[in-house]
Amino acid sequence: MTRSDRLFDLIQVLRDGRLHRAQDLAERLGVSIRTIYRDMDTLVASGIPIQGERGLGYMATAAITLPPLNLTMTELEALHLGMAVVGEAADAELQAAARSLSAKIDAVLPEDRQAPPTGFGFAVYPFADAAKGFDHMPAIRGAIRVRQKLEITYRELDETRSTRVIRPLQLEYWGRVWTATCWCEACEEFRVFRVDRIEALTVLPALFLEEDGKTLSDYVAARDAG
Repeated sequence: MTRSDRLFDLIQVLRDGRLHRAQDLAERLGVSIRTIYRDMDTLVASGIPIQGERGLGYMATAAITLPPLNLTMTELEALHLGMAVVGEAADAELQAAARSLSAKIDAVLPEDRQAPPTGFGFAVYPFADAAKGFDHMPAIRGAIRVRQKLEITYRELDETRSTRVIRPLQLEYWGRVWTATCWCEACEEFRVFRVDRIEALTVLPALFLEEDGKTLSDYVAARDAG
């Protein structure tokens, strides 16, 4: 597992707002406690609102959402893609402008417990990686709206690839990283896929109906209970 992937997993754990001991986090991610300490320092430096200290534990104290009255998700996607392109430009002045714009956007986003923390991503995920999945965003959004199944080829954290049929339920924005919450028909459970790790996507003709245990509300309830 790369460091950026591990930092993403840490955010997934901390988003529940509970106190987590460094030892428990280390065991969960298969790393040393010292590595967790360094990762926490990195996340805090990236602007993530984390409270805690060594020996006691860590918790995320706030998060942000993107108010639709200011930016729609499609508008944000366009802005994200634009910054991804500029962030990889050879012009150092433009690169600096992209970082400055990102900081200004993060600074004005309001707090909301249901969304990811402010500032996450710029120092952790290079724009080139974040932009890889944008070709798939329209198809995923459309499938969520009409409840259409998708077949994806996904590159796992260990670089193995799998092909599976999913029911897309929700797209979430993680500060230059998007994830898709889905019901995976191959493993018969909820999965959260990073969009930039989807290597191929096919829209299937099959639609799906909401079934008990497989809906977005079921996922949220299970996540909050866990």
